[in-house]
Formats: sequence, structure tokens, C-alpha cells
Amino acid sequence: MLVDSHCHLNFIDLTDFDNDLKQVINQARDNGVEHFLCVCVELDDYATLCQIAETYSDISISVGLHPNSEIAAEPSAELLVDLAKHPACIAIGETGLDYYRTETTTAREQQKERFRAHIHASLASKKPLIIHTRQAAEDTLLLMKEERSEDIGGVMHCFSEDWDIAKRALDMNFYISLSGIVSFKNATALHEVAKKIPKDRLLIETDSPYLAPVPYRGKQNHPALVKYVALALSELRQVSYEELAQQTTENFYRCFRQNKI
Repeated sequence: MLVDSHCHLNFIDLTDFDNDLKQVINQARDNGVEHFLCVCVELDDYATLCQIAETYSDISISVGLHPNSEIAAEPSAELLVDLAKHPACIAIGETGLDYYRTETTTAREQQKERFRAHIHASLASKKPLIIHTRQAAEDTLLLMKEERSEDIGGVMHCFSEDWDIAKRALDMNFYISLSGIVSFKNATALHEVAKKIPKDRLLIETDSPYLAPVPYRGKQNHPALVKYVALALSELRQVSYEELAQQTTENFYRCFRQNKI
């Protein structure tokens, strides 16, 4: 069985599924997915995520605000802790730093303060972090270290950095999650990283509706396709699909401190 450790079910275009989220869930179940972590990136969407989790017992959620999201007032750590009390909420994030479209010093400092609030909420709630980093790996790791994120741990989601960054994150008590990018033929540097990640610290995800794996690259992603992330990784790591699926599933429940369904 598989776990999709990072998806955005509320962003999937349901016109591909007869406007029925249940079809998305059932297709994933048919492909062996036993659990989904639906990740929050906009606080305005959190109530919707709660409703989804209340409808489907195999869906967990997180609470957080993406580093690039715009909001009138920054959420405090206290607010995030309060929102995280929902019984289906098992993580804080996604959070982190993203400099891809953020060039000014002021904007980057605002991202850092938001990131700090999320780390503080994670430590206070005792719920792991989901870290997003894009063109900001050094600053991300530095801030994680400064704020003692290793005391709670979590996952570096949709990882696409080099082995040095991966090793430093692993040393801070974080898991590494790989997405459909690892199935791309031109992602040779990531392939080498994927081979080195300790088997007990590896997760898989879709990040759907984005980054569909081969052979669906360029199409809308959805949790059923996490199977192809697992297949690509099993080939790279030269282990059976069944072993890769079992290990990453066990890792998910350990990372997020959950009892296996």
C-alpha cells in the first residue's frame, strides 16, 4: 500500500472527474493508496480541508501558509496552534522560503518571519513541519537551525536540491519526500540524491495537481499517480516496488507520529 504524503485535493480540477472528489479518492485507492495528506497553503482554504478530512477517514490535513501567499495579516504562532487542534491535522505547513519570485530584501524578511511563526507553532503543538524551499536552500536550513526545528522534525517536501542539502536536512531530523520530478529523465542530479537517501527517511508524494510523473507528465496530477513515483524510485534504488511502497508507507506514519490504519 502507498501513502501520498503531500497533495492539494482542493486544487484539483474536478471536471476531469465528473465534478466529484470521491472519484479522485477512489481512483487513488484502486492504485493502492491507503492514506492522503492534504496540505494547506492558504488559511482561507483550511475550513474546506477540514470538511474533506471529516468526509474521508483516510485523509489527514495540515495547517499553514505558503511563503508566497498574500494575506492581510500574518498568522501568529498562537493562531496556527489553535487551528492545528482539529483532530485530522497532523502537521504544520507547508512553510519555508521561496525566492523564485521574491527578490527584495523586505519580502524575503517577511517570509522569514512567517517561517519562524510556523516553526514556533510546530514546536508548541508537537506536530511536524512540512518544509517548502525554492532557490533558498541555504537560508532555509539556517533558519531551521536557528529556530531549533530539529527538536520537532518533519519533511522536506518535493525535494529537488543536491545531496549536501539533503544530508544537512537529514541531520536535522527531517525526512526527504520525492515527487514526480524523480521520474523525469533529465532530473539526473536528483536521481543520484534519490539513490542515497536512507531507506527509513524516504517519503513519496504527488504535490498534485502539479508535477505529474512519467508517463503522465504535462497532465493534471492526482493522488492515484503516486504509484508512478514509487515505480520510478524502485527502479532507481534497485528494490522491488512492493518493498519501496511498504517502506515509504511505514516512514510516513513514523514521521507524522500516526498509528498505521
